Amino acid sequence: MYYIYSIYNSVADKIYIGQTSNLEERLKLHNDKVFKGYTSRFDGSWIIVYSEVAVNRGEALRREKQLKSYRGRQFIKQHIPA
Repeated sequence: MYYIYSIYNSVADKIYIGQTSNLEERLKLHNDKVFKGYTSRFDGSWIIVYSEVAVNRGEALRREKQLKSYRGRQFIKQHIPA
């Protein structure tokens, strides 16, 4: 089972969309700045604003790509707390 997720950093006002097989561990890695990439650039903590389940990695990758589109990002923005 895989998770497609979106995390949000309110300090930087940034969204990140990804997929993983272990959502809790992945969020911890983002907040601990283990990944040397996009999410490690910004101060503040990341929170999960949206997640859904996929039965396999292929399906998760397809859905991740959809959510990274313009319409997908508009959908994600509706889940960000005001």
